[in-house]
Amino acid sequence: MDKNLPLAYRMCPTSLDEYVGQEHILSKDKMLYRLVKADRLSSIILWGPPGCGKTSLARVIAKTTKNKFERLNAVAAGVSDIKRVVEDAKNPLLNPSGKVVLFIDEIHRFNKLQQDALLPYVEDGTVIMIGATTENPYFSVNKALISRSTVFKLEPLSIENVNTVMHNALKDKEKGLGKYNIKIDEEVINYISELSGGDVRVALNALEIATLTTDMNADGVIEITKEIATECIQKKKAQFDKNGDSHYDNISAFIKSMRGGDADAVLFYLARAIYAGEDPMFLARRIAICASEDVGMANPNALVVANAAMQAIHQIGMPEAQIILAHAATYVARSPKSNAAYLGIDKALNDVSNKDTGTIPMHIRNAPADGMRDFGYGVGYKYPHDFPNHEVEQQYLPDKMLGTKYYIPDETEEKLK
Repeated sequence: MDKNLPLAYRMCPTSLDEYVGQEHILSKDKMLYRLVKADRLSSIILWGPPGCGKTSLARVIAKTTKNKFERLNAVAAGVSDIKRVVEDAKNPLLNPSGKVVLFIDEIHRFNKLQQDALLPYVEDGTVIMIGATTENPYFSVNKALISRSTVFKLEPLSIENVNTVMHNALKDKEKGLGKYNIKIDEEVINYISELSGGDVRVALNALEIATLTTDMNADGVIEITKEIATECIQKKKAQFDKNGDSHYDNISAFIKSMRGGDADAVLFYLARAIYAGEDPMFLARRIAICASEDVGMANPNALVVANAAMQAIHQIGMPEAQIILAHAATYVARSPKSNAAYLGIDKALNDVSNKDTGTIPMHIRNAPADGMRDFGYGVGYKYPHDFPNHEVEQQYLPDKMLGTKYYIPDETEEKLK
C-alpha cells in the first residue's frame, strides 16, 4: 500500500472481522453481518455522522462480494455515469452475473432526476445500491428508493472504538505507525478520542501528524504528550451540523428540556447549538415560543423576558448574546408551566376549520354606519365599562357554539388581578 496515503485511509478494514464499531448492526448475529458475509446483500442506505465507518463498510463489501463493484460520488456524478454503470453491468463479457454493487457516497446530493434514473435498475435488481449519507434519508432520498432499500443507522464511534483503532494503528508495521518507536500514554489516547467526537479519521489524522512532526528524544523515542496532541488535533467537532438532521434533534432536546424544567439540560443543549454556530436569533425565537406555548399564563412575564432577550441579542450579537440566551432559556425552564392558551387556540382552530360554527351575534357586530343599526348591527351591546367592576354578562359566542370551553385554566396559572 502507498505509504503516502493518509493513515486513516491505510487503516481502513479489509474484512468484517477487522471492522471496529457499529456492533448494533454488525455483530455476528445481526442481519447486515449475515448478508455481507454470505454475499446476499440487497440495496441498503447507510446513514450516520462523518467518520463513523460508512465508506469503510462499503470497502469491506467491495472486497467481499463476487459481483462487480462500482463507486460514484454524488457530488461529481451525473445521469450519464449511472447509465454507464448499468450498461457495464449488463454486458455479459464484462460482467457475467449481470449485477453490480454500486456505492454512492453522499447520496443525499443526488437530485430527483438522478435518483429517478437509478430507480428502475434498483427495482429490477441490476443495481445493488449502497447509499451513504450524513443527512436523514427519509427527507433527502427519493421515497421510492427508500422503499426498495433497508436503512441502517450508524452511530458515532465510542471512545473505546476509537481507542481500539488507534492502538491497531500504533501496532501495525505494514499500514500503520508500528515502524516508529512511539511512546504515548493511555490518557493521551483517550484525550484524542474524546476530542475526535466519534470521528475516527480526526483521531488518526491527529496521531499521524503528531508522529511525523515530533522529534525523537535522545533515546530515539517519539513521545506524544497531551500538549503535542492538542496542537495536532482539530478543534473538537460539534456533535451536529447546524443545517443537518441532528440540528433538529438538538433543538428538539433543547425545547423539551425547557418544557420539562431541566435548566442543566437546557444549558447543555444550548451550548451544543452555540458551539456548532447556530444562529442566536433562531434560538431566541424558540425560547419565545416556549415561553408562550409551555409557560403561558402560569407566568406571563416569561414572554416579556424572552422578547426582551430577542431584542437584546439583535442589538448586541455574539459572543455576549450567549449570556442573554442562557438567561432567557433558564428563566423559561424554571417557570411554572401551563399550556392552556395553546390548547385553547388549537381547539378553536380545529372547530373553525371543521364545523359549522354559526354566525357572530348581532349585538357585538361592527356598525360603522348609522343605517346598519336598522338591521340590528350592534343593537343591544352592553359596554362593560358602564357596569360595576367593568364586567357584564352577555353573549359573545355564536348560538351554535354556546357552552363551548376553549380556555381551561389549570392550577399553575398566575391569578391576574
